[in-house]
Amino acid sequence: MMPFLLPLLLAAAPLAEPPVAAPAPTETEAPVDWDKEFGVVRKARDPATGEIPVDPYVQGDANAGAHPFAGDGMARAFGGQAGIRRITDRTLDLSVADPRIKAIFEEHDMVRLRRTLFEQVCFILNAGCRYSGRDMKVAHKGLGTTRADLNALVEHLQQAMREAHVSFPAQNRLLAKLAPMDRTVTER
Repeated sequence: MMPFLLPLLLAAAPLAEPPVAAPAPTETEAPVDWDKEFGVVRKARDPATGEIPVDPYVQGDANAGAHPFAGDGMARAFGGQAGIRRITDRTLDLSVADPRIKAIFEEHDMVRLRRTLFEQVCFILNAGCRYSGRDMKVAHKGLGTTRADLNALVEHLQQAMREAHVSFPAQNRLLAKLAPMDRTVTER
């Protein structure tokens, strides 16, 4: 009796559908331009500066977020403009390589950021620079920066200052000037 049931069971079992393969792209099909598809407009870099243009804003040293030190002692402690540039560049290099915060910098105009960070620190250290960047609140709006992100950036700044042999008291004086900005650059 068993040999008769097997053919009936097999006949009643649903047949498996063969898997449907995605059609192979033809050579004439162009890849999808997702930026165009979703209306993303990328601004072209300025050929002279390499920076991506930003919307107009009122420029001024007040946007730097802190008043400069008096005298030139702090500027000398940081090696003048050349030393400040090495420190700010190194800080950004460390930050971009740090898995904790590198995502913050991925869509950033790093040419502009390098310039404005240098200007900001140079202005605050009274090393003869003007600050041309946006104010801290506007510059950091929408980044979702947390206190932990800011702490990681400060770690990198401290490492860059140590590597440049900036004295510990001079490092602390700069960090004390920068510390009040945490309220304007963090969003959560």
